[in-house]
Amino acid sequence: MKKLFMFFSLLLAVGAVSAENYLISTAKTSLLVTATEGERPKYQYYGARIEKGDIQGIFDSGLALDVESYPAFGLKTANEKAIAVQHNDGNMTLDLAVTGVRQFSAEDGDITEITMKDKVYPFVVKQLFKAYKGTDIISTWVEIENKGKKAVTLYRFASAFFPLQRGDNWMTHFHGFWGSEHTMAEEQLTNGQKTISNKDGMCNTEQDNPSFLISMDGKPGEEHGQVFAGTLAWTGNYLIKVIASNTALSVSAGINEETSFYKLEKNEIFVTPEFCMTYSTTGKGGVSRAFHRWARKYKLWEGDVAEDILLNSWEGVYFNVNQKEMDNMMKEFSAIGGELFVMDDGWFGDKYPRNNGSSSLGDWMVCKEKLPEGVGGLIASAKKHNIKFGIWIEPESSNTKSELFENKPKWILRVDNRPVSTGRGGTQVILDLSNPEVQDFVFGVVDSLMTNFPEIKYMKWDANCSVQDYGSYYLPKDKQSHIYIEYHRGLRKVCERIRAKYPKLVMQACAGGGGRVNYGFLPYFNEFWTSDDTDALQRIYLQWGVSTFYPAIAMASHVSADKNHQTGRRVPLKFRFDVAMSGRLGMEIQPKDMSETDKAFAKRAIAAYKSIRPVVQFGDLYRLVSPYDNKGLASLMYVTPEQNEAVFYVYKTAHFINSIIPVVKMAGLDANKNYKVKDLTPVDEKKPCAVDGKVFSGKMLMEEGLAMRNLLKTEYSSVALHLVEVK
Repeated sequence: MKKLFMFFSLLLAVGAVSAENYLISTAKTSLLVTATEGERPKYQYYGARIEKGDIQGIFDSGLALDVESYPAFGLKTANEKAIAVQHNDGNMTLDLAVTGVRQFSAEDGDITEITMKDKVYPFVVKQLFKAYKGTDIISTWVEIENKGKKAVTLYRFASAFFPLQRGDNWMTHFHGFWGSEHTMAEEQLTNGQKTISNKDGMCNTEQDNPSFLISMDGKPGEEHGQVFAGTLAWTGNYLIKVIASNTALSVSAGINEETSFYKLEKNEIFVTPEFCMTYSTTGKGGVSRAFHRWARKYKLWEGDVAEDILLNSWEGVYFNVNQKEMDNMMKEFSAIGGELFVMDDGWFGDKYPRNNGSSSLGDWMVCKEKLPEGVGGLIASAKKHNIKFGIWIEPESSNTKSELFENKPKWILRVDNRPVSTGRGGTQVILDLSNPEVQDFVFGVVDSLMTNFPEIKYMKWDANCSVQDYGSYYLPKDKQSHIYIEYHRGLRKVCERIRAKYPKLVMQACAGGGGRVNYGFLPYFNEFWTSDDTDALQRIYLQWGVSTFYPAIAMASHVSADKNHQTGRRVPLKFRFDVAMSGRLGMEIQPKDMSETDKAFAKRAIAAYKSIRPVVQFGDLYRLVSPYDNKGLASLMYVTPEQNEAVFYVYKTAHFINSIIPVVKMAGLDANKNYKVKDLTPVDEKKPCAVDGKVFSGKMLMEEGLAMRNLLKTEYSSVALHLVEVK
């Protein structure tokens, strides 16, 4: 009897329950799924948190969605489907029914697993949901298993299909191009389909981002409105569809199956990427804070460790790397308080020295002409100047002008009977990461550097080319359609190996700028390069869009030259610093070209950032005035969870005489606390701004705000303020 009791207790512990309704909850949100054995599982509710006692009320109130959670193609074929297959006998139907439900806890979350089986074929789909512990993020994905004796072809395999309440729905999404990535767009959803897709093959966020928000009750505000938000955690091609009609609204998201049909072998399991989502009753700001906390805890490598202030050599010297110049840049940067120097492109190549973008990728040996003392000499310089050292790599690519291409032509993605297509510089090609030998090589780029020079603290991992030719020497003829998928599986294996061996190495995800800002890649990286565009004014817009889903600690933001190299715009050094200080502060400049006055200001600004670094990198973001609202300024702030400190930024984005300059009201403070204000970056340290040293109540700052007309008087004015609780 005792053993029988223990057996049933164990069943209860793993959640092998027979109830039809399954409530998946976080602190502020709940997802209700109905899964009855022999029937198709259905979504009933997703929104603000409810308790078990509220479930009947969802049905009685008419709020229940009653929509299949993973609709399959073949029977009643109308409407959007999440999965479509062809069995070995040519049949293209699926009829999935629940065979079991399991609820259990993992280290990072509570998981609900719904198992479905086709009523005729030995074909199984498991739909999983994870409520991440300590966050308001729920993710979903599927595991598709072929239990038959012969292969099955997958033609559609979404990670998620999700219904939403139809109403006055608005969609927020992000688009752009090189130098203008992550531009935010908002529009009312009219009937029809809205598609966000990517077909780059390698880097997937330069022109679009697999992240979006949909409001339930009109145009969403920063701190008001009910908003659904989701992002696909995948590094490759994706397809997100929003389908609206008079009475229904649904979302599907997953790998872009176009040209990627997948042959699923006997007993093989295909696992889709996670689709991660939240529901906010406090507008877009609530979405951002939920994703930022989740990212720092689960989806960034060491997201709880503060990031250094760095100088990257790229805009300072471009490809003209040499020992003397690197040493001098380290010396100059260390003198103004810098912590890390990163040598960018141009340091490698033996037979083909890397002097421009048309050669040498793949030949990861030091160019002795440029660096006679090698990487070891640079590390010695870093030690001499009391600064850390980092290095740039682009290990997934080769040039046709390289020893690698000459020696390993079958390591390249290419087609045998056609000329090789090339990207950047007219010579760049992509390595075939579906091939385990290539995976070993790419891992070896990092491993060799770290084995020989364990003092390297940082690597910038770049990728400047799309997949060009759709052909793999490694994959068999009947699985060439797997290239886009197998490439990213191989990339993930490489990243896992690197992180297993080098957990303390700080790594930046870069891809021609902001081409890899996604949660498929970021779990292996500490930060990302937001954009190659370092123009401070445009960065306000870029970083505004990025901040919707990605936290400040991961957002590399650099101070660049007085005349910006991308736009040619000239803005004051203070403005450049104030913008960069709202992310992970760095510099992209030639220090020797700075005046002594500018160096003195930079030294003070860097010291100021160090004093607020924990607030910016770990605080809660509140976006106050959007640059997209064309009010002549933009403003945001970060607040500690304890509400005892905050950092406030405001930037003048347009300058007209006698124009209206709005009052800015703060958010996130404690109304019952008083805060003393410090001007972080006055041009003249003896003449801080008018509110420096003043004490204000949180109530006044949030309800009345600060008048900007006395703080933003000139073109490209900006203010950065540190607020500290006064007891």
